[in-house]
Amino acid sequence: MRTVNIHEAKTHLSRLIEEAVSGDSFIIAKAGKPMVKVERIDAAETRPKSRLGFMKGRFRVPEDIKTPYAQEIEALFYGEK
Repeated sequence: MRTVNIHEAKTHLSRLIEEAVSGDSFIIAKAGKPMVKVERIDAAETRPKSRLGFMKGRFRVPEDIKTPYAQEIEALFYGEK
């Protein structure tokens, strides 16, 4: 992906927008540091959508999920073994 600096982006904004519309995304940088990514609005999203419940049935949630190791902590606190 091409990187352009802010001055070049201001100077050639119309041309850069046309390139982005045709599918050639680019990054605008300030002092060499990437600031924004420019791409088509209807471009395909690269991040996969998250699915709720995709791990259902693969592990068991313990009964004491809200107080894990409660018995061990009490034993340490009261000096019991």
